[in-house]
Amino acid sequence: MTRRFNTSGPCLPDLHYMIPALTRLPAAPALVDESEYFVVHAPRQTGKTTALRALATELTASGKYAALHFSCEVAESAGDDYVAAQQAILQTIERRARISLPEELRPRSWAKTPDIGTLGGALTAWAEACPRPLVLFFDEIDAIQGESLINVLRQLREGFNERPAHYPASIILCGLRDVRDYKAASGGDPSRLGTASPFNVKVESLRLGDFTEDEVRSLYGQHTADTGQEFTPDALSRAFELTAGQPWLVNALAREVVRNMAVPVDVPITTAHLDRAKERLIQARATHLDSLVDKLTEPRVRRVIEPMLAGGLTKVDPYDDDLSYVRDLGLIKQTDPVQVANPLYREVIPRVLSAGVQANVTASPSSFVRADGRLDFRGILESFADFWRENGDMLAAAQLYREAAPHLILMAFLQRVVNGGGYVDREYGVGRGRVDLLVRWPYQDAEANAALQREALEIKVHRPDKGDPTRDGIGQLDAYLDALGLDTGTLVIFDRRPTAAPIAQRTQFGIVTTPQGRPVTLLRA
Repeated sequence: MTRRFNTSGPCLPDLHYMIPALTRLPAAPALVDESEYFVVHAPRQTGKTTALRALATELTASGKYAALHFSCEVAESAGDDYVAAQQAILQTIERRARISLPEELRPRSWAKTPDIGTLGGALTAWAEACPRPLVLFFDEIDAIQGESLINVLRQLREGFNERPAHYPASIILCGLRDVRDYKAASGGDPSRLGTASPFNVKVESLRLGDFTEDEVRSLYGQHTADTGQEFTPDALSRAFELTAGQPWLVNALAREVVRNMAVPVDVPITTAHLDRAKERLIQARATHLDSLVDKLTEPRVRRVIEPMLAGGLTKVDPYDDDLSYVRDLGLIKQTDPVQVANPLYREVIPRVLSAGVQANVTASPSSFVRADGRLDFRGILESFADFWRENGDMLAAAQLYREAAPHLILMAFLQRVVNGGGYVDREYGVGRGRVDLLVRWPYQDAEANAALQREALEIKVHRPDKGDPTRDGIGQLDAYLDALGLDTGTLVIFDRRPTAAPIAQRTQFGIVTTPQGRPVTLLRA
């Protein structure tokens, strides 16, 4: 059977291309050998379940442990009913043990008295009867809600001192976030567990990382080995550039090209194929992307993402865990400075936030394509200026992310008129008060050769508490054009001061010269 790129559920070696799961959690086996309790966390669809199931299988196969991986997701519907939550978890353990463990290692009949300590009593009975030390992986632990989660965590902590003879030797909690962010308070209160965590016996918090560039090449190389279809060297680099190694994105890009775009196996996969696949994934709002952007409405997420979209600094209280929370969701990079996790997310976030704006853009993309195939970019800017004069104030007031509203509106307009034939690349100058945009428009020149038109823009905002950003913007645009090797570009300055002239009066074009002598268009809006 031909293997394939997997974008749903855990990977199976016979069915899917995959990176050896155990190499992604190299520290875990040693922690198990030391009978430690620890946490594994990572964003959705990064391969947690694949890695944990493989680790449990290997530990059991070693002959040293009875290791079982199971999901706590079924207990979510129990809410604060901790008795029902415990029973749901125990039923899942029994079912998974029948599937995954030899009969002599499975739990025997255990007392199921519906009380506050049902889970702990059952685990003690199993540990005492099992001929090997127990290792249990509680996956989706953060699906358990409120008082039920507190109840489960406290029982696991209580049994810690009795391990391994009377309790599991090693317990691993697995979820989207570290244990400090589990929503454990009753009544739906989103308070975190804080320093008084009911699971303060954990020794480590391991985060499952993204693929390295070599791992992306290895994964795609498995497809080449199986089918003979090659990825060009540039395509391999582009795949890592677009995804930054996020496992679902890496697989989804390749799957879109191979399966849905159905590029013939005798045709090498190129960067053009991957760029088209990226656009198709975004437009389809694939499940992974949809669940990710659903988090954008959360206040904790907005406090981190909004200033970044405007090129500003993310201001977070030093005692606030918002940054850690958003990192754990996979929306931003694990390292400073604060940046969106990868270029694909960098496109998805503003496009989702400005979808309502884009739906109101009536300009026809075809009207901006000249006879020679190039874009009439000045015409696009003038059309945007008309759109901004008529709708800017109303649309800006309606945006959830008010601080970044002008940026989102301009990006939505450009996306609408470029969509289908070209691309809008975004770069947020965090802390520098700027957002850089690059419009890429492929076309054929007079000799029918493939060519690429590139148009660079920089967005700045004149805010009430800041001086006029024109001078800084011209210098920054000059540097941006230098990096791109372009002779001209556009600086857009949105005036957000209460004392600014009415939008119809202040939205005007001009021409300025950069320090390096480049003539650039200045649009004040």
